[in-house]
Amino acid sequence: MPEWIIRIFENPAEMAGVEELQRLVWPGSETEIVPAHMLLAAIHNGGLVIGAYHDDELIGFVFGFPGFYETPDGPRLKHHSHMLGVHPAWRAGGLGFALKRAQWQVVRRQGLDRITWTYDPLLSINARLNIAKLGAVCNTYRRSEYGEMRDGLNVGLPSDRFQVDWWVFTKRVERRLGRRARPPLRLEQYLGADVQLCAALPNPAGWPRPSGQVPAFAGPLLLVEIPPDFQALKASDLSLAEAWRLFTRIFFEQAFPAGYLVTDFVYDQGRSFYVLTDGESELGW
Repeated sequence: MPEWIIRIFENPAEMAGVEELQRLVWPGSETEIVPAHMLLAAIHNGGLVIGAYHDDELIGFVFGFPGFYETPDGPRLKHHSHMLGVHPAWRAGGLGFALKRAQWQVVRRQGLDRITWTYDPLLSINARLNIAKLGAVCNTYRRSEYGEMRDGLNVGLPSDRFQVDWWVFTKRVERRLGRRARPPLRLEQYLGADVQLCAALPNPAGWPRPSGQVPAFAGPLLLVEIPPDFQALKASDLSLAEAWRLFTRIFFEQAFPAGYLVTDFVYDQGRSFYVLTDGESELGW
């Protein structure tokens, strides 16, 4: 049985709890907190807040609202997932996945086919959830998406972000959210294929360094390495964190216009790699 209860939030007391949990998840700057009255305004106009309780303690939430995206036939409705927050003591038990699955179920019933959200592409733990486990894909890189951020997790670096697409009704997503989820892929499975590898530079004395050279994009598959724990790297060496930010910015800003799409993420033997696929994506994977 799950250790938590998940439900849709609707009243001011529940939103006050979400406000407080934000302060724990993103400490250091009150200006980054979405206040309870804004959460209420959003849900009264098509938004969605889902929370998770253990006993009587709020341990996680996900918050999103409706938006539009452009198609050849004009604007189309989507759901934009703005925040996913999990209590630090509950981050290793699958709660983030459970909250996103609940969000997927509700949006699916609303008949919307697309959920988008942003995350820092250098955060390996987020990439494992968003890309590998949930089945989101990405071909959109946004420089300094939120301007200068002052909370403890984001201060000191440009707020560059991936915007990912979660295609609600695809087999790709349904398979990852089903009871028989796809097992994680191993690095050797990709290295045995026709793959172009952009690996980090090893550093026996410390954190790995970016290769510093963006490859000439060629071939159907491309692997690019990122640090396994970017927050720890940033706390240890801010200048190296800045170098990683600039390298990955250049890399993805060239890869996406060249037709590549992030379709998977591999964490294996303490190393982290994005998998990019060239050409049209088969979202039924």
